[in-house]
Amino acid sequence: MKSTIPTDNGCGIDKEVKKKIFEPFFTTKPVGKGIGLGLSISCNLIKELGGNIEVESEPGKGSTFRIILPIDSVKPEIPA
Repeated sequence: MKSTIPTDNGCGIDKEVKKKIFEPFFTTKPVGKGIGLGLSISCNLIKELGGNIEVESEPGKGSTFRIILPIDSVKPEIPA
């Protein structure tokens, strides 16, 4: 397994919002400023690859996303 851990020092995510962030079309942005698909698509891709994504966050303390992917189960296809 290989993991990557993007972090930020932004405003953080409260517990109620954190429960929903991977749902399609969920956004905290104003109407017209986001469609709420980025984290949902990312989560689905990671899971399709046999991995997992986790988030740790507290309001006022930023967020850490842990992305864990298997490194030996994905073999690139080489065109003939």
